[in-house]
Amino acid sequence: MMQAVKSSRRLAALGLALVLAWVLLAQGGSWLAARHIRATIPQGENILRLAVSGLRGELARYERLPDLMSRAPVLSDALRPDASRVDIAAANLYLRHVTRMMGLSDAYIMTADGMTVAASNFDQDLSFIGQGFAYRPYFTQAMAGGQGRFFALGTTSGKRGYYFGAAVRDRGRILGVLALKVDVDAIEDSWRAAEYEMIVTDSEGIVFLASRRDWQFRSLGPLGTAARARIAATRRYHDEPLAMLPLERAGRVAGHQMLRLDSGHDRREFVSVSETMPEAGWRVQVLLDTAPARQQALQGTVAALLIVGAVLAGLMAWMQRRARLRERLSIQAEAQAQLEGRVDARTRELAQLNDRLTAEITERRATEDELRRTQRHLVQSAKLAALGQMSAALSHELNQPLGAVRNFAANAVTYLDRDRPDDTRANLARILSLTDRMTEIGRTLRNFARKPNAQLRQVDLHDVMHDAFEVIAWRIGNRAVTMSVDLGDAPLLVMAGPLRFQQVVVNLLSNALDALEGCDDPRIDITGHATADRVILTVSDNGPGVAEGLDDRVFDPFFSTKGVGSGLGLGLSISFNIIKDFGGELRLVQNGQGASFVIDLPRITSGKT
Repeated sequence: MMQAVKSSRRLAALGLALVLAWVLLAQGGSWLAARHIRATIPQGENILRLAVSGLRGELARYERLPDLMSRAPVLSDALRPDASRVDIAAANLYLRHVTRMMGLSDAYIMTADGMTVAASNFDQDLSFIGQGFAYRPYFTQAMAGGQGRFFALGTTSGKRGYYFGAAVRDRGRILGVLALKVDVDAIEDSWRAAEYEMIVTDSEGIVFLASRRDWQFRSLGPLGTAARARIAATRRYHDEPLAMLPLERAGRVAGHQMLRLDSGHDRREFVSVSETMPEAGWRVQVLLDTAPARQQALQGTVAALLIVGAVLAGLMAWMQRRARLRERLSIQAEAQAQLEGRVDARTRELAQLNDRLTAEITERRATEDELRRTQRHLVQSAKLAALGQMSAALSHELNQPLGAVRNFAANAVTYLDRDRPDDTRANLARILSLTDRMTEIGRTLRNFARKPNAQLRQVDLHDVMHDAFEVIAWRIGNRAVTMSVDLGDAPLLVMAGPLRFQQVVVNLLSNALDALEGCDDPRIDITGHATADRVILTVSDNGPGVAEGLDDRVFDPFFSTKGVGSGLGLGLSISFNIIKDFGGELRLVQNGQGASFVIDLPRITSGKT
């Protein structure tokens, strides 16, 4: 029973709300719309007064100009029957000068039969010279001794304009007519607006000025046969079809006409505020869009509905408050029971998680112990690997000097057999030098743990290259290898260790000789030059080069592109680290054919130590 009573109350409240909403929408909406539309009319009147003042001011600007220009002798001279070409040319130049100075569209003079003899556009493709305009009203009005005034679309230029006409006299006799055409496009440009439209119609109700281009040359009503005949006689709008503008009357507000536009894609409603210009035969209209006013009315109606809805909602809320309170208590009791159950389940889950964490901790401790044992084994392995790398490096560094010693010793034996003691002594001196070099290599390996640049001194690249060639000469021997050395005459001074620098050059030359095995016309180019602060030494060969993708690996220890047994792959790695100790850089440059190794070191002056 109580539930039925509550349902009936809710239905009654809903019915009352619907009735109030219908009254507000049907009656209040229309009243508010009319009120807001009437409020926009003063704004339209202000806009109309400004527009009419602007039109009148634009016409008044040229009002006296035709009469003043018609008195110029240069125009009457050009209209005489016996006018010469010089007279016509003078009139053309005069008309063009005045047109440019006064901002006119065109200016021209016509004889008594309406034929144009001089014009401001005499030097243009669409010149008026030779055109007849006797059918224009401004011509007939001026020939009758009055003031010619006419708005039309130019038959030659196709541009709109307002025409002024004045008779050109000679001793009181009318020789012809002066016509001035004023461009009206600038007037329309000032009318572009979003909240209103502007149109100007002639005596036939045809729109010739409008804020919208698609409204131009459209009529506000149907044109009769007589009206079309009058328009055709003056060719006022040339070949324009003069279709009707889709504006329909839709009542009146505060004495002003309401118009409705329906052009398919554009549907709008306007209130028209108009004023006539008798001096020009025009009617100026400002069309105010009613959409903003109706939007404001709709907003007011919606606000009223919201207020009514808020009152009704408050009433419904008060009616349902006690019912919701009872429901809330029931929900809270149910939620408390669910919460207790979830707490119990979460407690069991946490206990299980604690057991798993304890097992994982025990397992992790065992893993850490195993990791420490593995690390100790890795340290020992690393020590053995370092010892092996040191032995390989020592073997690689001593291999080249030992080969040279063997070659010089064999030559010394030959020189002794041939009784050449001087040559034998020279070879023994070279063997002693190479022995010193091997001693220095051993000392260098012992000093690797010391500061690298502690034994550096000033070195000239010319001396380094001379010593390196002595070491590598045994490999060159009688091989058909073209050697090109270009270090210039000036000293190339760098801070380095002489023997280690010599070792780098010997390694690069040895690699180049290995790369040229089996090549046709083998060649090695050695160039050196100095910049403002760097010394660059380049060793290039025309061998097969380094395969693509291996550029970054050639300086890795034990990496080699040679065959098995041809090297340990330590030469470039050691050379790279030596140049790095000197504060420089060793890099590979692919030159398209063969390979180029570039040594880049800081340059020092001869006075620097």
